[in-house]
Amino acid sequence: MTDLERKLEDQEIRADFPLFTTYPDIAYLDNAATTQKPQCVIDAVRDYYVKDNANPLRGLYELSMRATDAYEDARELVREFIGAASTEEIVFTRNASESLNLLAYSAAEAFVKEGDDILITIMEHHSNLLTWQQAAKRRGAHLHYLECDPKGKITEEMFRAALTPQTKLVAMTQVSNVLGVKNDVKTFAKIAHENGALFVCDGAQSVPHMPVNVRDLDVDFLACSGHKMLAPMGIGVLYGKRELFEQMPPFLFGGEMIEYVTREGATYAELPHKFEAGTVNASGAVGLGAAIRYYKKIGWERILEREEHLSIYAYEKLSKVQHLHILGSDDPKEHHGIFTFLVDGVHPHDIAAMLDADRVDIRAGHHCAQPLMQFLGTPSTTRASIAFYNTEEDIDRLVASLSTVREKMGYGNE
Repeated sequence: MTDLERKLEDQEIRADFPLFTTYPDIAYLDNAATTQKPQCVIDAVRDYYVKDNANPLRGLYELSMRATDAYEDARELVREFIGAASTEEIVFTRNASESLNLLAYSAAEAFVKEGDDILITIMEHHSNLLTWQQAAKRRGAHLHYLECDPKGKITEEMFRAALTPQTKLVAMTQVSNVLGVKNDVKTFAKIAHENGALFVCDGAQSVPHMPVNVRDLDVDFLACSGHKMLAPMGIGVLYGKRELFEQMPPFLFGGEMIEYVTREGATYAELPHKFEAGTVNASGAVGLGAAIRYYKKIGWERILEREEHLSIYAYEKLSKVQHLHILGSDDPKEHHGIFTFLVDGVHPHDIAAMLDADRVDIRAGHHCAQPLMQFLGTPSTTRASIAFYNTEEDIDRLVASLSTVREKMGYGNE
């Protein structure tokens, strides 16, 4: 692709995102935290409230049935997007964190007993770490950590060595939100199953940036968040194999998740509604469905090419900034658009504040991964993260601003 063709494509894609028209001077590079929303997603949410707003799943009148159809259409779009076998395996939640909390309660109660082992990696987001800490305490199980190498790599040999005969559940991120490294989830899930363990995949950073097929990976569960994949905040997804969901108790109780209630007890609704208590986030689901349609319109081939190009471009540019140290792999393709770094003598929060003054939006802190920070020997870092709507100009502005931070802190021009 020529420079002119790339610039024209940049303009075409960015025109779909109103924020970039409203604030054309912003270089938004915090996509691992949340993505911007295309106009079609905003329109879909608005149209739902204007044309179809009613409580879905409950009313027999036309408006409620349209709301139900819109909600279930979104579930089918999610099913197709991640390759699930049935919509019964797609549960809507508020976000990946709630999905993982549901699992840590219900799956642990069904499948983990006293004395069992739960295995997670050192690189997990707190949502896939604290949940299993608490599950282990409730169930009397033992929580074990699988450490990566200094570049973030976990090999098959390292994974096998961490398993024990008592390991009943493994929870692992597919892509680290700090190092950007992609774990070989397909291989690890196969090994876990051979060992008699279930496999939970945190797909929050992978599903928005690469094709993910849960049947091909053969994971037992997968969690992701809508807001990291162009959709509204407040909608998330939990995929689970039907035969496992059927053995799990509900996580929340109340309306809609029941079949029949007596004074003494209740029978629960069929999947997936057993896990969707109360009034659902129908507009969020509709927005998620619109986001998936937009992904399909752009196409994975185009998305992957753009994000790989920007990853290579960003790594090469950042590597030339004096006193800046990128954490993780030396291969830019293994960062999957996530670049976490340190600048000698400058606190990450100061870096973020100085870049904000230049209208460059990045993130600083522990990134909800404090055990990984401790393992890497630093309390906090700065992170820039890319989406397919970013441009080389965004990277150039990031690098130009970073090149000035030490001088602004009084270190001079060295």
